Amino acid sequence: MGWAELVNGRILDAAEAEGFAALITVDKGFATQQNVEGRVIAVLLLDTGSTKLDALLPLVPLLAVALGKIRPGSLTRISNPP
Repeated sequence: MGWAELVNGRILDAAEAEGFAALITVDKGFATQQNVEGRVIAVLLLDTGSTKLDALLPLVPLLAVALGKIRPGSLTRISNPP
């Protein structure tokens, strides 16, 4: 796709142009750096203490549920339950 050089809002623009319904990220700053209101794409933010696979895997079931409920222009934060 050639997106390696894209940052922040341009990633969202490219994803929308390609027809993606959702963008999944681990960038904790994304929520404050980007406004997704009014967009046709939803953002899911995986919020863990680490970006290592063993920290992210427990979020997969929660991610699957969240993907079934996304709405355009929304940002959903997914984290381990307390």
